[in-house]
Amino acid sequence: MSNKPTIILVHGFWGGAAHWGKVILELARRGYQSVCAVELPLTSLAEDAERTRKMVAQQKGPVLLVGHSYGGAVITEAGDQPNVAGLVYIAAFAPDEGESPGAITQRHPPAAMANIEPDSDSYLWLKADNFHESFCQDISLEDAFVLAATQKAPLAGTFGDVITAPAWRKKPSWYQIASEDRMIAPENQAAMSTRLNARKVMTLEASHALSHSKPLEVAAFIDEAAVAISK
Repeated sequence: MSNKPTIILVHGFWGGAAHWGKVILELARRGYQSVCAVELPLTSLAEDAERTRKMVAQQKGPVLLVGHSYGGAVITEAGDQPNVAGLVYIAAFAPDEGESPGAITQRHPPAAMANIEPDSDSYLWLKADNFHESFCQDISLEDAFVLAATQKAPLAGTFGDVITAPAWRKKPSWYQIASEDRMIAPENQAAMSTRLNARKVMTLEASHALSHSKPLEVAAFIDEAAVAISK
């Protein structure tokens, strides 16, 4: 299919663009040669959204934005550009206008919330000793050890930044729920996916780290959305 959109992948807290590695390879196997993974500063929603907008603006054709975790808030804020044809949320925040990821989290606090701690510079870290059980309990201990050592901490204030104009109100969207998620409560994911009026909602029996534990299923879901916006 020659009219495949560019897929831009947006990571969340405690991980960088490389977290999408397995999904990128699977998308390539499915014929997607134009795939980009944004590296967010995780310093504020405004700065993260601006970084994503700049990546979108570099693309000549239609773009499918894919957000994981906090990355969902970023694509919600940054997805207002005319060449963004759709939004895919992978166990992600999808806030409404005036709403923040932190406010959503308070409705159903996640199981691993106690394992998040700030440092003296106001960056939030996921405790390394609890990383596997909190973030990625369905991957190996060795892989989780590497993820814990390379985690990318956000500034605490980012969690409270609110959406100005949610792109999902104007763009078609898809939502993939992680039923065993300990970082974003599955109840919150279900509520957000319903509010989106998503084209499709799929539930995977997976941890928060779907891109690591279920890359084939995540890539297939993205592919389905990409095909839909290309018709």
